[in-house]
Amino acid sequence: MSRDRGPRRLRRLDRSALTAASVTALSLTASGCMVVHGEREVLPATTRAEAAKALEQFTTAYNAADKAYDSSLDAAHVTGALAAIDAARLKAGKANSPGGNASHTPLKLSDVTYTIPKKAGWPRWFVADAAGNKGGTARWLLVFTRNGLNEPFQVAYLTLVTQGKVPEFKKDADGWAEAVPANTTDLAAVPGDLSKDYAGYLKSGGDVFADGTHTSVWRSERAKDAIRPGLATQYIDEPMANGSYTPLALRTKDGGALVFFATHHYEKQTAHSGASIPAPGAAVLALTTGEIKQSLTMEFVSNEAALDPAKGAGDQRVDVLGRIQGLTSAEGS
Repeated sequence: MSRDRGPRRLRRLDRSALTAASVTALSLTASGCMVVHGEREVLPATTRAEAAKALEQFTTAYNAADKAYDSSLDAAHVTGALAAIDAARLKAGKANSPGGNASHTPLKLSDVTYTIPKKAGWPRWFVADAAGNKGGTARWLLVFTRNGLNEPFQVAYLTLVTQGKVPEFKKDADGWAEAVPANTTDLAAVPGDLSKDYAGYLKSGGDVFADGTHTSVWRSERAKDAIRPGLATQYIDEPMANGSYTPLALRTKDGGALVFFATHHYEKQTAHSGASIPAPGAAVLALTTGEIKQSLTMEFVSNEAALDPAKGAGDQRVDVLGRIQGLTSAEGS
């Protein structure tokens, strides 16, 4: 299912590099105290073979969960934004189809490229860029992360990016990529602030982000929806940047970075006197608590992949290349 584009010598280095990492990561002092060298050693996040295994395990679990509409079947393989979106989707599916997903089509990923950064400390993570049998010609970008050698890799971010838009990544002589610190100041925008910046942009606009489907077009669509006859719609956008939602960034060949981050959104529909809320779909109703009388508040989690240019390069605006959003809950009143 995978295709390794690196030279054969790099594949031989994979396992020896990680074996050395595991040997040096933990050592015992003469007093018996444990020293965690992995916190300061700059090491590859994993080997290419183990990255391929993680993708295979994720795909198998994802398909099993989708077929049965059972989030327990892939819970060990997802985290962060994807876990929130996926669990809610499966919950709604189970509520509406208790016997499982009758229209299930297994996800198949091919033509996979693994981009594995070297870094110190945790989390260790890597990106899989694949073609899928769903989503047309878009590339599937999956960010796998883990917080310890004994933990499994889990997918925290999943976005679909138009073919040809995935940037080239900076790599060293051995083919390892470079992780960009969340607080770096050598980019147009600080990666760790992009979640907050995006939430602020959706509310008030600004010049941090380039125009596009997930920025200016989305704001325009929201503005139109907010003034529909008989219905008022309000939006609240919040950053999600801690724990398993921490932004992750990879250095691109041109000195910029591809940043993965998440955001939290609320959409409240309130019907005017004498009007009613548009009938929600079955998936929305399955996730709704309370009785929908005059208002419906929907909660969403979104994850984005954005190209953050190097400071001083181009027009200095961040380009949101892909975004996947999912309803996680709703409340009627």
